[in-house]
Amino acid sequence: MAKNRPERQISIRSIRRDPPDYQKLGRAFLALAMAEAEAEAQAQAQDSKTKSAAENTKDTAPENVS
Repeated sequence: MAKNRPERQISIRSIRRDPPDYQKLGRAFLALAMAEAEAEAQAQAQDSKTKSAAENTKDTAPENVS
C-alpha cells in the first residue's frame, strides 16, 4: 500500500430481505436432483450399450487359426 494514501474506512449496510420461499427452493432442488438422476441413467445406459456392442464384436470376430 502506498504511504501517501490515507487509510480508508469501509462501512457495510445490511438489507432486510423476506424469508426464502422454501416450497420454491424445494421444487428447484427436486428438479435438479431428477435431472442429475436422468443424466446418470442415460450415461449408464450408453455405457452398457457400448460394452454390449464390444462383447458382441468380440464374440463374432473370427479366431486366428495357426
